[in-house]
Amino acid sequence: MMDEAEAIRALARDVKAGRTSRRRFVQTMVGLGLTAPMAAQMLTAAGVAAQPKPAVFAPTRRGGGGHLKTLWWQAPTLLNPHFATGTKDADAARIFYEPLAGFDPDGNLTPILAAEAPSVGAGTLAKDLTWVTWRLKKNVTWHDGKPFTADDVVFTYEFVADPATAAVTSGAYREISRIEKVDSHTVKLTFTKPQPFWSDAFCGNRGMIIPKHQFDAYRGARSREAPANLKPVGTGPFKCSDFKPGDIVKGEIHAAYHVANRPFFDTMEMKGGGDATSAARAVLQTGEYDYAWNMQVEDDILRRLEQGGKGRVNIWPTGNPEHIQCNFSDPWTEVEGERSHPKSTHPFLSDLAVRQALNLLVDRAAVQEQIYGRQGQTSANFLNAPSRYFSKNTRWEFNVDKANAVLDAAGWKRGADGVRAKDGKRLKMLYQSSINAPRQKNQQIVKQAAARAGIELELKSVVASVFFSSDAANPDTYAHFSADLQMYNTTMTAPDAQYFMNQFCSWEAASKANKYQGRNATRWRNEEYDRAYQAADSEVDPVKRAALFIKMNDLVIQHVVVIPVLWRNGVSASALKLAGMDLNGWDSTFWHLPYWYRA
Repeated sequence: MMDEAEAIRALARDVKAGRTSRRRFVQTMVGLGLTAPMAAQMLTAAGVAAQPKPAVFAPTRRGGGGHLKTLWWQAPTLLNPHFATGTKDADAARIFYEPLAGFDPDGNLTPILAAEAPSVGAGTLAKDLTWVTWRLKKNVTWHDGKPFTADDVVFTYEFVADPATAAVTSGAYREISRIEKVDSHTVKLTFTKPQPFWSDAFCGNRGMIIPKHQFDAYRGARSREAPANLKPVGTGPFKCSDFKPGDIVKGEIHAAYHVANRPFFDTMEMKGGGDATSAARAVLQTGEYDYAWNMQVEDDILRRLEQGGKGRVNIWPTGNPEHIQCNFSDPWTEVEGERSHPKSTHPFLSDLAVRQALNLLVDRAAVQEQIYGRQGQTSANFLNAPSRYFSKNTRWEFNVDKANAVLDAAGWKRGADGVRAKDGKRLKMLYQSSINAPRQKNQQIVKQAAARAGIELELKSVVASVFFSSDAANPDTYAHFSADLQMYNTTMTAPDAQYFMNQFCSWEAASKANKYQGRNATRWRNEEYDRAYQAADSEVDPVKRAALFIKMNDLVIQHVVVIPVLWRNGVSASALKLAGMDLNGWDSTFWHLPYWYRA
């Protein structure tokens, strides 16, 4: 084991060799308590030259860039951003819809449909954070030529906040007590209490504005019937020319787009399906595509494909945890006609000892070293970023002997076949994930260790477009959680933990009643957690607020609600000449799409 100083020197060498980014080094050092300038000085001392400010590409006219081909190996199934339970659906929607503001790589608010970012100095943000006024861009039009106005912003709130709509984004709007149309291009939000993350509503992936004239007839219970769920009419840089759910999304340039000389490309496509390795090959080796999303591919394969010389691997820091979830409800018994009903209790995962044993049976180091490499790092935390939220109170350990001792002490005895049982309940579990080679290898690593502790795991793999879909009738989605354990990655998509951590709140339990749009897939309920979340929701002191989120993370880890496997980086593949993407861990891949270009 290298000491901390040597680890820092090794990381600096990685920056110098191009194996990791300068920004990642600085963020890591800040997480250790250093200042950003001090981290920059360390790089200079290590012989890493300061990066010159990149030239800003400014096309002289809109269009002329030809066709942009992108690959999402998880295919989108709908294009309403407020029903997007999977990242691929939210990203597809972002081609056409836009929020008032997005988040740049440093987490700064960047106006999109807003004329400016609200501020106390401008008189558009309350000092006590109880209200905010948004001034909207003028002369913005929807793809059908209708004007974008404050009415659309007010309507989006009403659509999302209606419980009958069952919008997955509703948590970002819950604390709005009143929304007022001040004039045709100004809206004012008043909150129920001070909102430290006041830019959650209407910003980033959860903030996309939908047109009133397209959705007004489909409010509440009729929201799933809206034709625009599949035929979007937005304000974005591209208009939808074709959409085949589970296959492909096509866009053509929006000639009246509200940013001068943008976008660069004339047409684009987001092709779905296949697998991550094939997607990586199509960019890095054959050059058939310009961009491929989420390169969840073994790192040694990516390095070999990069040698094809057609593309590069992009790596950036995120707050995304690859993790295993424990089901606190019963997936095998129907309650009120519903499996995994929030009112039910899991027959043996309700025993903390079983969950503690599972936590000891996940070889995180092997997963990182053998599968992901530079694509992530081990962590005992679910909440890892921004650095102010990173808990130093947790530790992870891989120890089969200790797992056996925990189960022995709890009365789980081995049977003749080696599988443990207690009170007639056998430790046989169904462990599911999406179809993806690294995840299947990850499952196998856990299965082998579990067998040594007397736990039998049956592995299940679900097609990604199904596992991450928002289909309320399909029992194989992760939100239904029709298994004992499941593994996937949660995307953070904001430089704040407020929305990210609501997925463990009692009121967010996924169920048939909310069309499985509730974000709490585990169905875990804990009053102490709920109280901490509600306190953080209005705590304006950043130090106290960070302490509350650290407490929430620690509760989730102590109760083994989830088992963090890897703190993942963002990883994609792009053609060597594709630029302007500004990829980051706080917003959609397509947040900067109008500015993408081919050099």
